[in-house]
Amino acid sequence: MSLPPPRAALLGVLFMIGGVFFGTVLDVAIKFLSSGYALHQIILIRTIVAVAILVGVALRQDGDFRQFRTRRATAHLVRTVIVLVSNFCFFVGLAAMPLADALAIAFVAPMVITAASALFLNEPVGPHRWGAVIAGLVGVVVMLRPGSGIIQPAALLILASAVCYATSQLMSRQMRETETTVTLNIYLHLGFLIVSVAMGLIAGDGRFMGAPDGIFAFLFRPWIWPAPLDWPVLIIVGVSVALAGLFASQAYRLAEAALIAPFEYLGMPLAILAGVAIFGDWPDTTAWTGITLICGAGLYILWREIRHRAVKDPAIPVGDI
Repeated sequence: MSLPPPRAALLGVLFMIGGVFFGTVLDVAIKFLSSGYALHQIILIRTIVAVAILVGVALRQDGDFRQFRTRRATAHLVRTVIVLVSNFCFFVGLAAMPLADALAIAFVAPMVITAASALFLNEPVGPHRWGAVIAGLVGVVVMLRPGSGIIQPAALLILASAVCYATSQLMSRQMRETETTVTLNIYLHLGFLIVSVAMGLIAGDGRFMGAPDGIFAFLFRPWIWPAPLDWPVLIIVGVSVALAGLFASQAYRLAEAALIAPFEYLGMPLAILAGVAIFGDWPDTTAWTGITLICGAGLYILWREIRHRAVKDPAIPVGDI
């Protein structure tokens, strides 16, 4: 049953706010665990929890597993690989840099989507939005801190993650007409399950870790049995990744992307607050400059999109399902 446009729009916004909140909880929890556990071990535990939640949601909705059926297995496989690369790059980078800095660079994704739509999809992008893309990229250069004498490897990983994330979002938009929210998420997590088990079998003994303080130590650290106090955090990771994915997907299904996307930027103040309260990381002047350029450019692109659509067709209802 379709919802009236105003109600669908409100629910879409609320779902996105919930998705951003749980996404921030996920980032904080993984950064908290990054000093003691291998990334693939954390992902394995979180995936088991997330799959259990998704199975429960599917059974509650339909009473069976019909949502797990798909005729687009190849598309799911490609999207899963892209999201896997995005997650590994993001969380390895996150372990080595402040939470707010990492999230700011990740917010370059809307600019990547804008540029890709012009270069590969032949969609019109005017000078204003190209200017915002350039401003956002300048912000990324600032966050890379070339003046410090070396480009920050962790920041480059976050940038690569943002590009992969943008690509996965474009694929999600193409697939959402035939795939449900549960379907999009369950195949993603099954991919995570397979890869994390394989990584554990190959590198779970720590043979590839290298220097304990190296940037890739988080990726290749040996598996250990979690301490009792860490189990609640690991479960929170699993619950958060499941709810963040479900809420964000449902938000974009209920309402227009132009309405929903700006609320993703609520993650920035949440990340700054969490960084200060939990990790004692307050952004410095360079970070504030990069954050302002990237977030400002992203919000300007979204504002131009909303304005463009309003001028093109003022009768388009927000949240048309």
